Amino acid sequence: MNSEQRQLRQTIVFLRTSFEAIQHSIAGRLDDPLPCWLDTCMLTMLSRELNRCCQQAKPLFAPAVPEQLYVASQQCELLLKQCPGVMSSAVCHRQLAAIMLPLTAALQHIDTPVKRRWPWQRG
Repeated sequence: MNSEQRQLRQTIVFLRTSFEAIQHSIAGRLDDPLPCWLDTCMLTMLSRELNRCCQQAKPLFAPAVPEQLYVASQQCELLLKQCPGVMSSAVCHRQLAAIMLPLTAALQHIDTPVKRRWPWQRG
């Protein structure tokens, strides 16, 4: 893995950790029917960073990585469109999980070493 790939991987880890921290901050209110009031400025910043990562990943990683980042980006956009105050805490919690799932998948694709094949090997 070259330095650009390592740096992008670290950014994805940061994003995953950030969304997880946000989710944990509302975890105590899972049964709360009241609206979830997230910081939309922070979500907007994370969304911008997620979109940037998606674009940067295209030439650096196999197609599965930018595809997963794109899914996470779309889920984040959906969350932003419904924030603040439109969703209950439980729905917000699930939406954050829908962002983290593809981020985790992207990291797994990055961390799985590509099997080296020699020209004379088949399949």
